[in-house]
Amino acid sequence: MAIFLFFGVAIGGLLKIVYTSMGISLNNTNGSWLAGLAIIILLFVLYRNKLQFSGFYKGKGKAILPKKVGIFLISCSVLMLLWPLSSANEVNL
Repeated sequence: MAIFLFFGVAIGGLLKIVYTSMGISLNNTNGSWLAGLAIIILLFVLYRNKLQFSGFYKGKGKAILPKKVGIFLISCSVLMLLWPLSSANEVNL
């Protein structure tokens, strides 16, 4: 949980800076929910494929996500992160 909290807040803050520099406000929009969900999914994939093997626990049940599932989840996350960019362009037209 600490990994999700620490990295989630750090990535969320960085993402907010990037969106703000582009003139996009995520406050009071659905884009903020999508960005948050995308960060959680990316951290889940990172944890399941890398971080769970770097700890001290050596028990059973540790497995990498199947390649197709990992690619699908990362693709969905990237699309969710790009969604506010496309909706901002529609509003500014």
